[in-house]
Amino acid sequence: MPALVLALNPSIDAEWRVDEVRWQEKNIVQGERRWAGGKGVNVARWLQHLGDRPHLLIALGGATGSELARQLRAERIKAKIIALREPTRVNVIVTTEQGRQLRFNPLGPKLSTLECRTIFEETKRELHSASCLILSGSLPRSAPVQTYARLIRLARLSGRKPLLDCDGASFAAAVGAQPFLVKPNDHELEQWLGRTLVLERAIVRAAKALSTATGGWVLVSRGERGAILVNEREAVGFTAHIPVGQAVNTVGAGDAMFAAVARQIERNAPPQEWLRWGVATGTSATRCEAGELPKLSLITRLACNIAIREI
Repeated sequence: MPALVLALNPSIDAEWRVDEVRWQEKNIVQGERRWAGGKGVNVARWLQHLGDRPHLLIALGGATGSELARQLRAERIKAKIIALREPTRVNVIVTTEQGRQLRFNPLGPKLSTLECRTIFEETKRELHSASCLILSGSLPRSAPVQTYARLIRLARLSGRKPLLDCDGASFAAAVGAQPFLVKPNDHELEQWLGRTLVLERAIVRAAKALSTATGGWVLVSRGERGAILVNEREAVGFTAHIPVGQAVNTVGAGDAMFAAVARQIERNAPPQEWLRWGVATGTSATRCEAGELPKLSLITRLACNIAIREI
């Protein structure tokens, strides 16, 4: 059965290329690229690239929603659309000649009560033919903060593993619903804990505390520092560091990691392999331009060079 990926606040991602950012001055855009984006769409795209056939349940509206739907069809990503009254957002990435980036993400459309109800009804229906439920990305405006928590409980009642990647209040609310796995980065882990974390051992302690709260797995994505995977109930933990290499871009690297981990979970691989392939796939995303996908041979080569250490 395919993974069900829910994308409630997708976007068209638009990258503007500039020589440099000049504050208080005119900035000339040398080039623009547009592609279907948002965390849920990214995860579905990566799952498909890795060999799965995910089913994407996606909320879209307006002209940008139609543009995004056309791009999904062009990429042959299987998707069921929940129609919205308000338009899908456009995220803007400003990339300088030196490779530095500014990112501007609008809040997205406001959902009506009927649209919220439709999301739950469609998710419940699609879960019957899904292997797991992947919840990734921010909630649209006016969506109740408990939305992900309710969806996690719905998945658990259906006997499906819920996997979560979000932040802020919706993340805090979802913790008590006990998702099978959550994927915060360092900053999101600090948000949840309420204090700054500097040393790796402090990050590990915080990840273990979060695992105790969820009763499940915690994957902390740490950018160039690799990742940490812990489960306090199982009394296991691992770290992995990325191979040395030049990063071209960091947009979507966490989504690539999340997709690879979800795929390994679906394949009943051991947790060390979740981490190995997650870090390898996330690292491969940084070796490409934003919105592009690497050769699978690069991911395999990176995975062979990643050492996993118990903690």
